[in-house]
Amino acid sequence: MAGTGSRLRGSADTIAKPLIPIAGRPLISYAIDSFDQAGVTTLHAVVGPNGDELAAAVAPLLPSHMQFHPIANPNWQKQNGVSLLTAAGKVGAPFFLAMGDHLFESSILGRLVAGADLSRLNLAIDRKIGSIFDLDDAMKVRTEDKVIVAIGKKLESYNAIDTGIFLCPESVFDYLRRALKNDDCSLAEGVRLMAEEGQARAIDIEDAWWQDVDTPEMLARAEQEAKRLFRNA
Repeated sequence: MAGTGSRLRGSADTIAKPLIPIAGRPLISYAIDSFDQAGVTTLHAVVGPNGDELAAAVAPLLPSHMQFHPIANPNWQKQNGVSLLTAAGKVGAPFFLAMGDHLFESSILGRLVAGADLSRLNLAIDRKIGSIFDLDDAMKVRTEDKVIVAIGKKLESYNAIDTGIFLCPESVFDYLRRALKNDDCSLAEGVRLMAEEGQARAIDIEDAWWQDVDTPEMLARAEQEAKRLFRNA
């Protein structure tokens, strides 16, 4: 949650993106519910320039039995691989990793656990390519069976989309350190290195739904789907 959400500022210029209301609830509260259902008891959140304010707003959303640990990223202007690296030494593996601006059904976490190889990186992928709201902006993935062989937004040949939801081994931090260039790297660059060495596994979310909430148009889509999928939440 260390980004500024600048692409969504047209619809919410004063609210941190994880707190934007969707169907009457903060966006991040849906992810918290999903992690709770998956048995997660400790939530770590990497935060940026508004970290104290954001952490203070998120803490009351957690169930009483879930511990909350904000992790400050002093280099929040850099890419998301650097954000994840700030959690090195603070989280225990295996651990879930999700983006603070994604809305997703809790069944995705269950599928990740059921299909995971805990010695490798496990990425929840969506093969329903025709259902992706903004395909141009999506992170494309090419898989062979259950192994990731390529990842990138500009891939010309792909058969799945990266949902931004992972189950990670401790080794992910080593690969991110290897991916650093000028002390900066994206998460995708770390995943690409792991894929090159056969260390990245793809888990199909099948009929489950998810949505990145990164633009006003995506927000409108998320609002519509949340009313349908989470009306009893």
